Amino acid sequence: MELTDKKITIVGAGIGGLAAAVALRRKGARVTVLEQAEAISEVGAGLQITPNGLAVLQALDLAEDLAWTAPRARAVVLRSHAKGAEVLRLDLEQYAADLRYYFVHRSDLIGLLADAARQEGVKVRLLQKVERVEPGPEPMVHLANGAGCGGDLVIGADGLHSRVRAALNAPRQPFFTGQVAWRAIVPNHIGLTAEAQVFMGPGRHLVAYPLRDGSIVNLVAAQERRGWAEEGWNLKDDPDNLRRAFTGFGGDAKDLLDAVEDVALWGLFRHPVAEHWYGDSMALLGDAAHPTLPFMAQGANLALEDAWTLCAALEEAPDMQTGLALYQNRRRARAEKVVAAATGNAWKYHLRPPFNWPAHQVLKLAGRLAPQMMVGQFDWIYRHDVTAPQPG
Repeated sequence: MELTDKKITIVGAGIGGLAAAVALRRKGARVTVLEQAEAISEVGAGLQITPNGLAVLQALDLAEDLAWTAPRARAVVLRSHAKGAEVLRLDLEQYAADLRYYFVHRSDLIGLLADAARQEGVKVRLLQKVERVEPGPEPMVHLANGAGCGGDLVIGADGLHSRVRAALNAPRQPFFTGQVAWRAIVPNHIGLTAEAQVFMGPGRHLVAYPLRDGSIVNLVAAQERRGWAEEGWNLKDDPDNLRRAFTGFGGDAKDLLDAVEDVALWGLFRHPVAEHWYGDSMALLGDAAHPTLPFMAQGANLALEDAWTLCAALEEAPDMQTGLALYQNRRRARAEKVVAAATGNAWKYHLRPPFNWPAHQVLKLAGRLAPQMMVGQFDWIYRHDVTAPQPG
């Protein structure tokens, strides 16, 4: 299908929405992005760009720009919580030398994509809160200010509580997973190198990795608890609550936790993958289609994959609806598999006595005897390249 002069409205100026805007605009579409915030920015959060997401940034000619702003990961190191003793080192430089993993400040990636979108001529409209969306041959986005916006296609890249998803799918309630997470950024006063450190403790774990020039460290701390916590990335909490929850964590973990001055807490909820990813001239991508827990670091990477695949499917298909069906066909099963892997991954870091010690010994032995296998166990995620020729 010829995309030149197709009018496309994207709801949400996050990673997936902006990546889709760049890709579609480069194919000649007239793209408008609606964002409810007053500025395109996100402060105080890190993320990992893995090779599958980087492939999309490479295809958009943005990978090298990203490399200037983000440390390249050399390893993932699993450690016991009490003293920080090393359990398993996944050496990416040695056993995945052909792949690139990056630790990225979310606002840097958003800024990179937003600049690229504007340079291509994408119209980015801020302070545009969406009230409801109507699917149909001429879909319409109704805004809180009374205005409307439509076109040949409306794309919902508007996150967990997507208005576009609500227009295409019956409501399904998420469930609390029994886990909460804190996130914070602290000074890198301990000289943490470009490795992801995972401190494993009973019922909880802490992930730490450097950002930007290595002067700051991103922390994500997850804890199992029965008490419900509200869902949302920017709910402030008292740093002492985080420190109390991770009492018993020693070594570098304690030093990093002691440095926390500003922290956000959110409940981890499991949302179902959307049944319908498209309707009449409407489509979903990213968290709007397949919210995922943070335990495989794939939220941003899946959104990038979606953005590229949607554009490619529309270009390949003879018409809009065929292209949207092709997009869902290519993406849904993979997204479900990755989401399931993320859901099932946290428990491995949360083993309690007496099971944690023998499990850690097995990990140590596997790391010595089969390091390549341990590094490559998720190659089905990381080596997937949506920019390569795809089957129908």
